[in-house]
Amino acid sequence: MSSLEEVFAPGGLLAAAIAGYRRRADQVEMAQAIGEAIESTGVLVAEAGTGTGKTFAYLVPALLAGGKVIVSTGTKTLQDQLYDRDLPAVRAALASGASAALLKGRANYVCLYRLRRAVAEGRATSSEEAVELRRIERFAATSVTGDRADLGDVPEDAPIWAQATSTRDNCLGQGCPDYADCFVMRARRNALAADVVVINHHLFFADVVLRDEGVAELLPACNTLVFDEAHQLPETARLFFGDSLSTSQLLELSRDARGELRVAGGGSPELEALCNRLERAARDLRLALGEAPLRLAWPQALRVAGFPEALIKIRAALKMLDAALAAQAERSEGLGACSRRAGNAHAVLCRLLESDGSEDVRWAEALGQSVQLHVTPLHSGELFRRQMDDHPRAWIFTSATLAVGADFGHFTRELGVPEATTRRWESPFRFAEQALVYLPSGLPPDPNDPAFTDAVIEAAFPVLQASGGRAFLLFTTLRALRRAHELLRRGTLESAARARHRVAQRAAGALSQAGQRRAAWQRVFLGRGGRARRCALARGDRQAALRAARRSSARGAHRCAEERRPQSLQRAAAAAGGAAAKARSGAVDSGRRRSRRAHALRSALAVAALRQTDPREPAADEAYAQPRGGARVLR
Repeated sequence: MSSLEEVFAPGGLLAAAIAGYRRRADQVEMAQAIGEAIESTGVLVAEAGTGTGKTFAYLVPALLAGGKVIVSTGTKTLQDQLYDRDLPAVRAALASGASAALLKGRANYVCLYRLRRAVAEGRATSSEEAVELRRIERFAATSVTGDRADLGDVPEDAPIWAQATSTRDNCLGQGCPDYADCFVMRARRNALAADVVVINHHLFFADVVLRDEGVAELLPACNTLVFDEAHQLPETARLFFGDSLSTSQLLELSRDARGELRVAGGGSPELEALCNRLERAARDLRLALGEAPLRLAWPQALRVAGFPEALIKIRAALKMLDAALAAQAERSEGLGACSRRAGNAHAVLCRLLESDGSEDVRWAEALGQSVQLHVTPLHSGELFRRQMDDHPRAWIFTSATLAVGADFGHFTRELGVPEATTRRWESPFRFAEQALVYLPSGLPPDPNDPAFTDAVIEAAFPVLQASGGRAFLLFTTLRALRRAHELLRRGTLESAARARHRVAQRAAGALSQAGQRRAAWQRVFLGRGGRARRCALARGDRQAALRAARRSSARGAHRCAEERRPQSLQRAAAAAGGAAAKARSGAVDSGRRRSRRAHALRSALAVAALRQTDPREPAADEAYAQPRGGARVLR
């Protein structure tokens, strides 16, 4: 028995350490295939359906093989899940001494330099942002990692984070006065020393392409590189092998240039005017595209009124700002960084405007308050392949969706690995027998349509009602998620209100019917001298009527009972009061006097009559009091 089989066996290491573990044949086969690829430093493309257990299938052979392992995930959320939950579980099961580190992009860590500048210059634009900035300042003073995900008091998407974190554009690098205490550099040092490093695809490409985030230092020593959620790689590669420019970058450049000039000990009216000019042009570009979200191909965007004119203004403003900043660059490291940023932005915009579109794709997006401009190569496989040839190592690509049917050709061409070994395992779930596919008609054809989320929730809400909830809804944007939450909450409240209205209508109908039958019940329920009880029932006062019923004399009950046969009364009570009436009648000792039985049956019939007017009337398991005369009535 191989070591992998021992780990995955029903009584193996995983079963001993993980509650509820069950051996899965496909998971074991996948682990064996990955183990072979690691041993031969090969390239494996492995598709495994949902439920196969991909994470354990690559972590176990990677840890058993030893050496340095880099695991790249599709998102930061999956990255945290892998580092905080899955990796510790496997390490504990294998009793592995391998060390692990989590490495994210620089924008995920507090920048001490920019934070101090933001506090000193009062960059918060509202009282809420001022409070959040103080929270970030306290967090940075005590945190070991500086990871913004560890600060739950400030939302991940809070605008103030832009003032307290750095980007590739505005980081000062080794020229930063806080370089020795930098959270990003600390995370990189931990990653260099660790045996297993967990990163994400964006970080991998940012570093491989831009030599920016510290992964390039890790790759030469890496023996195994695993890409989970690998279906996202081609699109991520195209983004990083291309260029992008946003109006947010331009506004931030303008703001930083002003700030760095003040720190350097002086102002420049010329530079101030150029910053104002750039900001106006950037805002004009955003206004030209109108409502967000919106994505347009480049030819479409150029036909939008005001869009081409705004681009020309931005290019001219960047060229002049670049020249002005270059003249000031020697005064400080910060001004030098701003000069480089202006030059890079100008170069990207020139590429966008001058490309003929034969070898790349260009498009524009409006997202919130920003416009993003993109240019990316049509084919990124050759560029990616160059990164794989520098050093022999195992490359593992895995996801639930890599093949088209059983053909991996599209994926392998996109990444430039046509010779890769490919394996495929179906999901263990019997979807054809255990699931239904619902494709609602009439939805807007464009997911970017502002009405798309509303239409999806309108179509899904009846299904959610039919299933009683118990649903998982997945969205691609936070905006759509929040809108769906708002619509579902509103729909749930309205549904509950309609349900209460239907109950009230039924109760009103029952009250009306009970009123029509009141005369018939009065002879049984009220007995002799029932004026007070009759008035209480007419008012709908159930408790007053019951209190009056308790005062009914045994003689009146006896006389009422004499008018009916006991068997008829029992049948009537069972029909009117259901289980409650049967419980009352059954509780009376058959050996007691006839009048006592009649009195109990009378009480059951009275409660059944009142239940017609008040559905909240307690059922047969409720408490009863023994009133004067011995009959049982509701407490």
